[in-house]
Amino acid sequence: MAIQWFPGHMNKARNEIKEVMPQMDVIIEVLDARIPYSSENPMVTALRADKPVIKILNKADLADPVMTSAWMSYFEQENGVKAIAFGNDKAAEVHKINELCKKLVPHKVGPDKQIKAMIMGIPNVGKSTLINTLAGRIVAKTGNEPAVTKAQQRIKLEDGIMLYDTPGMLWPKVENENSGYRLAATGAIRDTAIEYEDVASYTAEYLLQSYPKLLQQRYKIDELPEQDWQFIELAGKKRGCIRQGNQIDTHKMSEILINELRDGVIGRITMETPAMRDAEELVVEQLRIDAQLKLAAKEQEKKDRRARARKNRR
Repeated sequence: MAIQWFPGHMNKARNEIKEVMPQMDVIIEVLDARIPYSSENPMVTALRADKPVIKILNKADLADPVMTSAWMSYFEQENGVKAIAFGNDKAAEVHKINELCKKLVPHKVGPDKQIKAMIMGIPNVGKSTLINTLAGRIVAKTGNEPAVTKAQQRIKLEDGIMLYDTPGMLWPKVENENSGYRLAATGAIRDTAIEYEDVASYTAEYLLQSYPKLLQQRYKIDELPEQDWQFIELAGKKRGCIRQGNQIDTHKMSEILINELRDGVIGRITMETPAMRDAEELVVEQLRIDAQLKLAAKEQEKKDRRARARKNRR
């Protein structure tokens, strides 16, 4: 599922971030703990260069705790990266962010000194809620749909930290088809930009392989089918998703599955693993190479045509 969704305010935000990035001391990147890889914006990596980063696995109360722990260990293998997980009870844990900021840039701690921290994240990862908890007051607008924050703002925190908020932004094109499906399933992309049945089929296929017991319990199915479309139809029948002619309303069941995944009522689910990230990155890199070779071949073909045309004119 190729995603290209880059509203004007996101392009403007990228340019503004690029301007102020050299002034920043530390980057705080908010990820969705259910999709730590797919919610990781490659533009953040490109823009931050070698600045230290705190990766916050937000919505950890919705994610598989074993996988959240695995992802934190995975991220911290990278130099200058610290990872922390947050669920619903952010107020009790939020002080850890300030502590990590000070540990990562100790030379900026002390009287008359200030740590400049930029908080970044794709749409709908819970960044605004986290900012409000950090600030101890409502300073960022929150909502259950992506792209609520539209402009940058600065928030003064305790411990001499100035927090720079940025709009949630996706990158211009999501090259990894799997990531596109996961972003759609978890709500990072507006529902008007997705095909429910397509996304639900992808989701069902993954859950049948990785979380079969949760599906059985939630949808009261004793013996799960092997195919995703068979599951959608069986679950739809169980839920009474029947349209005229006694046909299963697969669109309605697809909406139910996606919404129940997002709400966490199916159970605590993580839709990707570090091993999946490593494997998929290899595929994406090969696609990039293939695209470059194809483009180079086209350019060479144009040059050859022009050369032949010049030769024929002589």
